Amino acid sequence: MNSTTENRRLERFLSSDPYLSAHREAIARRIVRVAQTSRQMTAEHGTLADFAAGHEYYGLHFREEGGWVLREWAPNATAVHLVGELSNWEVREDLAFERIDAHGVWQLQVPAERLRHGDLYRLHLQWPGGGGDRIPAWTRRVVQDPHSLIFNAQVWRPDRPYRWQVDPFQSAAGAPLIYEVHVGLAQEEGRVGTYTEFAANVLPRVVAAGYNTLQIMAIPEHPYYGSFGYHVTNFFAASSRFGTPEELKALIDAAHAAGLRVLIDLVHSHAANNEVEGISRFDGSDYQFFHAGDRGRHVAWDSRLFDYGKPEVLHFLLSNCRYWLDEFRVDGFRFDGITSMLYLDHGLEKAFTGYDDYFNANVDEDALCYLALANQVIHQLRPDAITIAEDVSGMPGLARPWDDGGIGFDYRFAMGVPDNWIRLVKDTPDEHWSMGGLWFELNNRRYDERTISYTESHDQALVGDQTLIFRLIGAPIYHHMHQDDPHLAVDRGVALHKMIRLVTLATAGHGYLNFIGNEFGHPEWIDFPRPGNDWSYHFARRQWHLVDAPDLRYRQLDRFDKAMIALAGQWRVLEASPARQLWEHNDDKLLIFERAGLIWAFNFHPTQSFTDYPFPAAPGRYRIVLDSDAGVFGGHRRVDPDLVHVTLAATSDHQPAHRLSLYLPNRTALVLAPTGNP
Repeated sequence: MNSTTENRRLERFLSSDPYLSAHREAIARRIVRVAQTSRQMTAEHGTLADFAAGHEYYGLHFREEGGWVLREWAPNATAVHLVGELSNWEVREDLAFERIDAHGVWQLQVPAERLRHGDLYRLHLQWPGGGGDRIPAWTRRVVQDPHSLIFNAQVWRPDRPYRWQVDPFQSAAGAPLIYEVHVGLAQEEGRVGTYTEFAANVLPRVVAAGYNTLQIMAIPEHPYYGSFGYHVTNFFAASSRFGTPEELKALIDAAHAAGLRVLIDLVHSHAANNEVEGISRFDGSDYQFFHAGDRGRHVAWDSRLFDYGKPEVLHFLLSNCRYWLDEFRVDGFRFDGITSMLYLDHGLEKAFTGYDDYFNANVDEDALCYLALANQVIHQLRPDAITIAEDVSGMPGLARPWDDGGIGFDYRFAMGVPDNWIRLVKDTPDEHWSMGGLWFELNNRRYDERTISYTESHDQALVGDQTLIFRLIGAPIYHHMHQDDPHLAVDRGVALHKMIRLVTLATAGHGYLNFIGNEFGHPEWIDFPRPGNDWSYHFARRQWHLVDAPDLRYRQLDRFDKAMIALAGQWRVLEASPARQLWEHNDDKLLIFERAGLIWAFNFHPTQSFTDYPFPAAPGRYRIVLDSDAGVFGGHRRVDPDLVHVTLAATSDHQPAHRLSLYLPNRTALVLAPTGNP
């Protein structure tokens, strides 16, 4: 270490976990690498944020003096031409680019009158041994012809640029309560939904549900709809299948007006294989943006893998981070596929069982360096921005600040929590659930890093899997969800669905996520149009009529979710210290804990209710503030909501100093608050 600052970062990082000391050398090397790379990137710029402004140089831009200028980086190209509607799609020498430097930057200036808003265009590149059409790597607008299905870049310069109504937006206070959405499948009809429809029809539902953060999937352009947006071809273009850039801005503006943060998924872990539409072999070489050969290809995902050691790749990706902040005013990102980035084997079929897995030669330290720089860029530009790492490996330091030697994410997903719920619900009858095992899995995280928990995201809702509610109920969900239909499987599923979501929220580290529709128990998975389903949109939609129907149980589940989210916000549960267990009894299937001054009591027993059940509690008087068994939530109304519960002092040395006794019905969760408080 050659810097006092870097030494301080190292010592702060090591102090967070005694097990890290054995890997001091590897950690020090990573900190030095990030610092040195940052200095190299900023040698000619003031800050990393200044360096990450490539989108203002590359791509197509209109200048009031001089007309259009188009620049691209293509070092292996021997010639570049602009083709499109302005040339009748022919290669013409008057539209030939000039190579303007030794690094492979090509530039073309076009008079203002030759390109108009809406014109379609491409580049035609030649390279040693071949050539072909390409959509510019830095293009901001790509559209697909509905008949030929061909993608092209499009000139986008509307007469009236979008005028932001909320300017500036101050991020909502409080821990993130995230509503994860996909704009295309958010509508009821079997078709692709739009930004405008989402803003008008779905956004009000999110606001009413009480969530404070909108996380939008599949925004950067991707040619295959069914990829869920994870095979990106055009990193600077908002998907045109949902509407125009102005309509996306209006959606974000409307969310801001309602007080919601807006995050988008950022897929920098890989890129689509597409060569004409995407950036694979953009200049004819296998290695321009990606590693050459096998290392540059993700066999499991059928995609290309970035070479994060290249300055030009860092410039491209860091500029992409800044672009979405600058142009669309998003409030942060969920970084997808972090595990695949971090390890040379991509973490496939791998169990991470010890710290050696995080600090050996399998780690791609170039990727780790990029992620640290990306977080620095984002937080330099927007100190209030949120970044979330999707990592299943548990690598230490991802969500620790850079000043403390970490990578700098604000949060990481607790991905083991939904996996555990699926295993439990799928493989183990609830009468055999281990309360100790459940408590461990819900709280198994790095306590020096902020985490976001969830019971299910889009991953658990894809075809081939099942939603949590469907796993709990099965086929009876199609015929027995009426409120007056006392079906045992439905009654069990509805009760456990509420309890599972509440205990996950109550024990979550610092944030909570819900996927669109799961709050009311949307019954079916997601299956995008594909040959295997005859290109059907039947499952690529959300059935809002189910929750809108006043006589179905979906409405009751929705009410419970609203009450649960409101309680978490009112008591600032996710900003409180971690949950502290008060009582656990495996045979009785009881789990009781304290958090944010509230008592959370869960009776998972399928048949046994308990009267006057005693457990330790802080002295005082308590009232019930949430009861999953309440009639309004589809319960059996077995608990009197008006009772005041008073702790009793110990009468012998074998009792806790103070105890509370409650009636705990089976498959019921109760939350109690001290009287006199909110």
